[in-house]
Amino acid sequence: MSLQQLYGVLLAGGLVLLASIAAARTASRLGLPGLLLFLALGVLLGEDVLGIDFDDAQLAQTLGTSALGIILVEGGLSTRWSDIRRLMVPAGLLATLGVAVSVTITAAGAHFLLGLNWQLSLLLGAIVSSTDAAAVFSVLRALPLPRRVAGMVEAESGFNDAPTVILVLVFSTAFTDLPDPASIATQISYELAVGAAIGLACAWAGTLALRYVALPATGLYPLATVGMGIIAFAAAGTVHASGFIAAYLAGLVLGNAVLPHRAATRSFADGIGWLAQIGLFVMLGLLVTPHELLSALIPAIVIGLVLMLVARPVSVAACLTFFRTGWRHQAFIAWAGMRGAVPIVLATYPIVADVPGSRHLLNIVFVLVILYTLVQGPTLPLVARLLKVIQPHQAKEVEIEAAPLDVLAAELLTLTVPPGSKLHGVEIFELRLPKPSIVTLVIRGGDTLVPEPDTRLREGDEVLIVTTPATRTEVERRLRAVGRGGRLAHWHGEDGEPDNGDAPATSPEPRPAPAATPAPGRRRAGLRWRTRLAGGRRRHVRPVAPPPPEPGDDLLPGTESESDPAVT
Repeated sequence: MSLQQLYGVLLAGGLVLLASIAAARTASRLGLPGLLLFLALGVLLGEDVLGIDFDDAQLAQTLGTSALGIILVEGGLSTRWSDIRRLMVPAGLLATLGVAVSVTITAAGAHFLLGLNWQLSLLLGAIVSSTDAAAVFSVLRALPLPRRVAGMVEAESGFNDAPTVILVLVFSTAFTDLPDPASIATQISYELAVGAAIGLACAWAGTLALRYVALPATGLYPLATVGMGIIAFAAAGTVHASGFIAAYLAGLVLGNAVLPHRAATRSFADGIGWLAQIGLFVMLGLLVTPHELLSALIPAIVIGLVLMLVARPVSVAACLTFFRTGWRHQAFIAWAGMRGAVPIVLATYPIVADVPGSRHLLNIVFVLVILYTLVQGPTLPLVARLLKVIQPHQAKEVEIEAAPLDVLAAELLTLTVPPGSKLHGVEIFELRLPKPSIVTLVIRGGDTLVPEPDTRLREGDEVLIVTTPATRTEVERRLRAVGRGGRLAHWHGEDGEPDNGDAPATSPEPRPAPAATPAPGRRRAGLRWRTRLAGGRRRHVRPVAPPPPEPGDDLLPGTESESDPAVT
């Protein structure tokens, strides 16, 4: 590839990425999963519309599997262990026994209703029986659901990819004699157990390393965390174990461990998760040929009805009845089993294995995913209300660490009071920060306290200040001034100009002190008031500033911010 061709590819990729982001915004406003518009964008770019010819099922399988691994790592990082720790057994049953029941019922429907042979029927049942993690995470986390319900569906979507992939691989290679159930169960058990062990081992090693190894830059922590999840995914695949279960468990452990810069890690993982989703769905939209989809419409509707109305509800009931899950919750979980990219990626496996009729199978799965999503996605809030799974007043989940600063267009500064700084002993109100800047938190000796106006700063304090871009420079100047001249910095003519290091910082001549009177009810700290008798009453004349600072007192406070590590 020449440099000019590379420019063209990067330009096209950037335009597609921006169009996909706009599509995600549109889908969010319409209440639809973004995957629909991503798929539509891929179809629009395909050979029947704009003419991009992409028909490499092997490449689609490779890239799609890799993207699913990244999506599962992100899903694990963003899942709270407290939400699913009591749901591991029922979620595990849904991902194994539930998948087996769903495959059996769907395959029987495909064989007897559509006339497909048993191999294609079993392949179709296995392909469409997996719920999609990306679709589930994007839709359910926008609804105010009980933790038990949302956690169970999320955990199931993270676990059930592995058994369905194994089943699809087994049925794709069995051209003549299908393997017996015992051998299938043995293979599934091996891949799940070894994959889980590798995922947990990689997460344990990554947790120890990130806790005790100081990296030179903050941005390296998210890279290292996500990298450990990808290593777990690849290592499990290398030994023919389940990379999907390894990726999800590694992300789950790392996301819930006490690691540095967890908020930055989750934001980074969320970004690359979106990038993987966009690339995956656009690629899958390119893979199909639109004029061939019409013949798959009726089979997709038939299998979709069997899956939604029979296979999924029966599998959920078979797994959750013994856990005293109410019928309302069971009905909602059955309806919330979103299908997305996973079934379409799995549909490429039979094509790569040269299974007869596999191309028609891909078209059926593609149409089924679109119809299934169009029916399920917009109706999930309505179904939740009808089943009384949620209450109208229940709050939705929010990203607390980012929302307030984004809304206010604010910046968070942190200031450290070093030994010998004249900030020591200064009260919060004496900082006189420009509005709307405010000191929100003080960290002292490992403890946190919400400061009052008369709270005194001490050496070693970590001070958090919320300000705005318009006032940030003035805030930094004021903090430098107080650090050099103390609470009377203005009286000494200290304006907080940065010291560029070219010459020693010297204080200019003291400015004339204006007449002033102390605030009622409060004594100005650091001022000595001179009084005299005038007309039989005591009158304030003007304050007398303390003696000039001794040499060596011009010490700078240590300040740092999220965007500028050192304010000097």
